[in-house]
Amino acid sequence: MTPGTRTDAASSEAWPELRYASWKETCATLHLWTQVVGKIRLMQTPWLNHSWHVPLYVNARGLGTPPIPYGRRIFDVAFDFVEHVLVLRVSDGSERRLPLRPCAVADFYAAVTAALGELGLPLRISPMPSEIADAIPFDQDTVHSSYDREYVQRFWRILIQADRVFSLFRTAFLGKSSPVHFFWGSFDLAVTRFSGRTAPPHPGGVPNLAAAVVREAYSHEVSSAGFWPGGGGIDAAFYSYAYPEPQGFRRASVQPEAAFFHEGLNEFMLPYEAVRTSPDPDSVLLAFLQSTYEAAAHAAGWDRDALECAPGRPGVPRGA
Repeated sequence: MTPGTRTDAASSEAWPELRYASWKETCATLHLWTQVVGKIRLMQTPWLNHSWHVPLYVNARGLGTPPIPYGRRIFDVAFDFVEHVLVLRVSDGSERRLPLRPCAVADFYAAVTAALGELGLPLRISPMPSEIADAIPFDQDTVHSSYDREYVQRFWRILIQADRVFSLFRTAFLGKSSPVHFFWGSFDLAVTRFSGRTAPPHPGGVPNLAAAVVREAYSHEVSSAGFWPGGGGIDAAFYSYAYPEPQGFRRASVQPEAAFFHEGLNEFMLPYEAVRTSPDPDSVLLAFLQSTYEAAAHAAGWDRDALECAPGRPGVPRGA
């Protein structure tokens, strides 16, 4: 059976299996495609603190941008992982739909660029991928060309669940917090809490990413958590880290038992498989998010009384 034609139960599971080795070629290709779209938003959107002007967002059909300004018009770009098309829409009513199917990054880049031109949006982006070592420019990349519909849908369905749980976790914090957003550079879904205090300058060193961008992103003390589909011999996992890392953080006891501190990545990790196979994935993931945040906040001496609150409830104002 050819890729994209499987109809197993994972297509409708809330928390489907996602072994990195099973879709690593598609994962690499999709990562680069999201960078093409993300750089379009980067090119047109005024800079926002911590690079919050560049992420994509999970939606009911895939991943997409919010409205992007172009003169007096706006447009958006979205990956539709239900029909497997890339949709470009403009506020004047014009639209282009590009099929998502196995093709080289260079061809995807050319098709998107042509579609933008046809829509009266003649944009040019940097063709060099970000945060990828030994990267190939988009317009020269004929190496990455895989697209397995089944595994793309699995990934998206996990993002739906992670976005939902991360959003609930975010409501229990009164301090500054990021939206739940998808960073196409690192290819992960993330949510970040801030103590309110400034942080020492980040040393940088991220491949194909200016040190100034990294320093601005980590200008303030954070506890950050997210979901990453894996790579480099690591399967899909949830993660949590603190910057700057406070003394004692990595030795903290966190939940659940499957969570551990990864010395190479300098962050706590919880294998996705441990969440997926749990009788109550939501509770397991929330325990990881809360316990790793508490480890960071306690070790760094955050003003937790001023920053924390009960989780939000639909339709119920704070203090009611």
